[in-house]
Amino acid sequence: MTRTETLSRLTSAADLDVLKNKVLPRLQVRKDPNAKPYEGVTHNIMICCDTGCTSSGSRKIVDAFEKDLKAKGLDKSVEVVIIGCHGFCEMGPLIVVYPNDIYYVHLTPDDIPEIVDETIKNGNAVERLLYQDRETLKPIVNYKEIEFYAKQNRILLTNCGHINPEDVMEYIANDGYKALAKALTMKDNTDALLEEVKKSGLRGRGGGGFPTGRKWDLCRNAPGDKKYIICNADEGDPGAFMDRSMMEGDPHRLLEGMIIGGLVIGADEGYIYCRAEYPLAIRRLNNAIAQAETLGLLGDNILGSGWSFHLHIKEGAGAFVCGEETALIHSIEGKRGMPTARPPFPAISGLWGKPTNNNNVETWANIPGIIRNGGDWYASYGTANSKGTKVFALTGKIRNTGLAEVPMGITMREIIFNIGGGIQNDKKFKAVQIGGPSGGCLPESMIDRPVDYDSLIEAGAMMGSGGLVVVDEDTCMVDLARFFLSFTRDESCGKCTPCREGSTRMLNILNNITQGKGLPGDIELLEELARNIKLSALCGLGQTCPNPILSTIRYFRHEYEAHIFQKKCPAGQCVDLLTYWIDTEKCIGCGACKKVCPADAIDGNKKEPHVIDVRKCIKCGSCIDACKKQKAISRK
Repeated sequence: MTRTETLSRLTSAADLDVLKNKVLPRLQVRKDPNAKPYEGVTHNIMICCDTGCTSSGSRKIVDAFEKDLKAKGLDKSVEVVIIGCHGFCEMGPLIVVYPNDIYYVHLTPDDIPEIVDETIKNGNAVERLLYQDRETLKPIVNYKEIEFYAKQNRILLTNCGHINPEDVMEYIANDGYKALAKALTMKDNTDALLEEVKKSGLRGRGGGGFPTGRKWDLCRNAPGDKKYIICNADEGDPGAFMDRSMMEGDPHRLLEGMIIGGLVIGADEGYIYCRAEYPLAIRRLNNAIAQAETLGLLGDNILGSGWSFHLHIKEGAGAFVCGEETALIHSIEGKRGMPTARPPFPAISGLWGKPTNNNNVETWANIPGIIRNGGDWYASYGTANSKGTKVFALTGKIRNTGLAEVPMGITMREIIFNIGGGIQNDKKFKAVQIGGPSGGCLPESMIDRPVDYDSLIEAGAMMGSGGLVVVDEDTCMVDLARFFLSFTRDESCGKCTPCREGSTRMLNILNNITQGKGLPGDIELLEELARNIKLSALCGLGQTCPNPILSTIRYFRHEYEAHIFQKKCPAGQCVDLLTYWIDTEKCIGCGACKKVCPADAIDGNKKEPHVIDVRKCIKCGSCIDACKKQKAISRK
């Protein structure tokens, strides 16, 4: 088939009348303030209903709009559209009203009647519900002018928050499945398709950064008449939600990437391994698969090409170790999710002993854009060795939490202070943990370092899947390392001795240090254990679990030394090393602290300075909260 014939079949399968008469006019309303109504519809109200906004009450916003619009006779002229993650999670529940392009944040059901009256009926913005610029406090109507969005470069997230993820027609109207149509015209020359992937410079977005084209090539050339592809959607890093948001907001992009991957590699079957803790993502993926099969975009004889490909969803139990590809494969096979030594690599012997290619959600989702626009287009973004863009989940002590897609090579300062809005409560930036529990902590001195694969590895961190946790001056770096290690220790499958015993030994040492029981030589022992575990652990979980320890010792050794030799926590967070005391010159004897102390550790007469009995004090902090006005109680 020619490309024209294939595109014709795509358009035909998608129902040309629906596309022309409803979907395209609907999208025009969202793009053009002067767009004409379609079927009597004048407005689209786009309501973020991903997991994050839903937990903030966005479903109540949907119900409130539907109820109020119906009561005012506007339900036929206004479409309420459910969308995926719009990115700015800090502002949820949030909506966008088209064609007015008005962006409302932190909504409650009580706000809806006013929006309907002022915005839908009269075309006016309700200022109190708009996003306010942090510096000028000026309300901003159009979200594109907000720094959080303006500083991003959205390629992968271009549809998230802008289309209904449960409507395949909206995806097709935004050039969806055109890459598949193009690929099918080249199914007898898949070498050219693979060459575009190699030319793009795309590297695996799941953590290791292995070149995607090379990985595909290994599986493609492996002997065997049956091959599989897998999408690793077992996102488990603390603070990471990139994959979940993409599956919830643009599921067909993932499907299209995997179908093309199956064509290039020579696989006729694939699995999406998604943790059961992502029920909305799974529901939308199942819906997308059913829609694609109905239109002939997935299943037997795709678009009449003679080529077939089938996709299945495997729900995982949420074991972090199943992010490792051999453990994931065992889980799909119905076995316990435990890694095995390599070689052989899955590309040679993977799922049920057959050649298998495994990439994560973000990697697969990049494929349609690369095939549609060409490898050179994708390679024009990023750096020499780190091409394209990267999606980060911004969390921690940062003002603007949410999803940010930026070109590789951007500095950490630009991400944290331009897109992220800086540190909460005007605290001082201290460090950023990048790459989740497998990554490392970068200090303030590294903030102008470019964010790319090689630069981060050199600094003792790693890209990982894209979790980015910002910490401020009040964070204890020893305790932070302890937190991440406790996570990986608990998630260890226990199969290999270095990980099972080594992580437990390191955690015991860190617990002792944070409890004031650290000994001289503990730092050196931690470094030795960490290096040995990295060299000898069976899988990626064990090999990377020492990273937070090594990076915090490298950049914050003085905090370890203060805990061990001075028995002090410089950040004032390790409870066992704290002492609470009352400044007798500031204390007015009001008794507020005495009333809230659960341990009866505070004594003193009314209108006279009080004292804390350190033997009874349980260091809960209630007294400090009660004395906020006078500020007479301190801890150090």
